[in-house]
Amino acid sequence: MRKLFILLLMCFVCLLLSLLAYAELEELAAGEDYYMRFMGQGISINVYNWGEYISDGSDDTLNVNAEFEALTGIRVYYSTYATNEELYSKLKGGGASYDVIIPSDYMISRMISENMLEPLDYSNIPNFGKVGEEFVNPSYDPQNEYSVPYMWGITGIIYNTTMVDEDEEITSWDILWDQRFMGQILMFSNQRDAFGIAQFRRGFSVNTAAPEELRTCLEDLKEQKLLVQAYVMDEIFDKMLGGEAALAPYYAGDAVIMMDENPDLAFAIPVEGVNSFVDAACIPKGSRRKEAAEMYINFLCEPEVSAANSEYIGYATPIEEALEFLDEEFAENPIVFPSDEILENTESFNELPREINLLLDSYWTELLSSDENYSRLLVPVLLFAGIILSVGINVYRVINKRKKQKYYF
Repeated sequence: MRKLFILLLMCFVCLLLSLLAYAELEELAAGEDYYMRFMGQGISINVYNWGEYISDGSDDTLNVNAEFEALTGIRVYYSTYATNEELYSKLKGGGASYDVIIPSDYMISRMISENMLEPLDYSNIPNFGKVGEEFVNPSYDPQNEYSVPYMWGITGIIYNTTMVDEDEEITSWDILWDQRFMGQILMFSNQRDAFGIAQFRRGFSVNTAAPEELRTCLEDLKEQKLLVQAYVMDEIFDKMLGGEAALAPYYAGDAVIMMDENPDLAFAIPVEGVNSFVDAACIPKGSRRKEAAEMYINFLCEPEVSAANSEYIGYATPIEEALEFLDEEFAENPIVFPSDEILENTESFNELPREINLLLDSYWTELLSSDENYSRLLVPVLLFAGIILSVGINVYRVINKRKKQKYYF
């Protein structure tokens, strides 16, 4: 009898917790009935997203995955990746099965061309109607056949004001090639963003298909590498928050979060132009829980949910009604929601021709492996310096000894 009582009590507690979690959402645009159709069926989905890219319940925020599970009865297995290229390689290798992924615009275009995504059934995603008009039928998915926008933003330079001269206004990508900051510069650890910076700096299009322009950018990045402390993605949080680096190019949303935690950090938008991007939810080819995945995508488009995600991760929501739920200070932040003037000086990445992607892959490998060349050069230089130092010390000792002998005699 006692065991039965404990079991019933546990069931009651679980039910209460689920109701409390659900109570955090004041209103559901899609309606309760829509979200209840898989309840009690033991269904689960695998979600693959960027790191630090969803509201997870910390600091009294909305736990999006827990809310979805409590509302629908669908279990969410959630894992993260650091770059679009990592996501692409994982899916292309066929060693993993996911139901929802959130790649960036140009990668979505590549996956569409390679038949890696499932067409969406919008009868299962009624909240798509809440997406802002400027995000509908984008160039990377002209008919919105495969993707629903999740967040958008721009790139720029995050810097530590205690390590960069306060009177120095950062206006150009050139500062990432400034020798004064040797060993204090971080750089993107993905080829498209890294080459994009070199392309903006040179005045090239970030979608150039000219091999000679890409080669020029590679040489620029090799020159910069002598100054770079590390190539990073999510590691940037620890390094910039801890004052381990002075400068880093990164996404504006993450910069906002870091600036909130460390008031010494600031953000600059180079005059040569920056990348603007959209990350969107898609369903990989072969998903075994497509309808449940579409329900999850629809849930991400709930205005309250999208607003919670936007504020937590620092990126701009494409859901118009979500703006009503944003904190006023956040909604007016020009880093999160850049002015039209800034946006006019941005360029989005497009999918490149296959041969250019392969060339870019080889150039990126060449850049990262160029350590060996620097090491081959550095070893003889250090040996030579050591020999000179050793000779100098011996000469000094001889001279000093002679001076002492002259003094005594």
